[in-house]
Amino acid sequence: MMRYRVRHLTTYTYDDEVTDSLGVAHLVPRALPWQHVAAYDVTTRPGASDLRHDTDFYGNTATWFQVTEAHNRLVVEATSEVDVTAPEHDPARLAQPWEAARPLVVPTAPGAWRATDFALPSASVDQVPAATEYAAASFAPGRPLGDAVLDLVHRIHADFDYDKTATTVTSRVREVLASRAGVCQDFAHLALACFRSQGLAARYVSGYLATEPAPGRERVVGADASHAWVAVWLPGPDGGAWLAVDPTNDHEVGDRHVTVAWGRDYSDVPPVKGVIVTEASDSSLEVSVDVAPL
Repeated sequence: MMRYRVRHLTTYTYDDEVTDSLGVAHLVPRALPWQHVAAYDVTTRPGASDLRHDTDFYGNTATWFQVTEAHNRLVVEATSEVDVTAPEHDPARLAQPWEAARPLVVPTAPGAWRATDFALPSASVDQVPAATEYAAASFAPGRPLGDAVLDLVHRIHADFDYDKTATTVTSRVREVLASRAGVCQDFAHLALACFRSQGLAARYVSGYLATEPAPGRERVVGADASHAWVAVWLPGPDGGAWLAVDPTNDHEVGDRHVTVAWGRDYSDVPPVKGVIVTEASDSSLEVSVDVAPL
């Protein structure tokens, strides 16, 4: 088991006063069988006139806030302490043919109704023919589900370059396929498109990855970042489980991954989003994340 202290700092700066700011954040880690949230807190500066936590459609903790004090700078700070262990999976789930894990094709599979929403195209993951073609190489008839999933993850890692300049937060799957480059969000969306093209159910997972400094170097506080990966549905007699995999790093999700929220794609669970009342014509965004082992 690993314990981490996570600090996520989001700072918005405006060139004119904001008189009202309403936002929703997904910054509180989920309580899961392999993850225990020992403590958490979300605050704003200036202080919010209203701040509350709620549970969204997918069971994530959503933090709603409103800041009515006039400001040119808004800081949203989230802190948490989390215990994480590596998830374990029944080998029999991974060994079943991948064709059995298609909830729209095999709706009688136990728990298929729970996974159906994640087998459909979504706002940021449209189904493009190029994704179907790319995915097909990993899904030979009868191949074990676990092998097929990990093979696709390996291919994405090998075929696509990590490049922060190649895409933006609004880039689509077809653009990532064309440029053969992107960041973790892009690789997660690409993986979702590929899995769903084969009829599998897959969800987008947002969270953090605890990084390790190079040998002989100290940790750089605040140099971490939000991370994204995917989880694929595994049918089973108890309604099924989910195999979480990280295409950016080519491995299964383990005890270095802190899970915050999941949904159909990024648009369901951005760290912070909202609306403001202002005459400002320009703004800037700065994000600092630190995931420190305890």
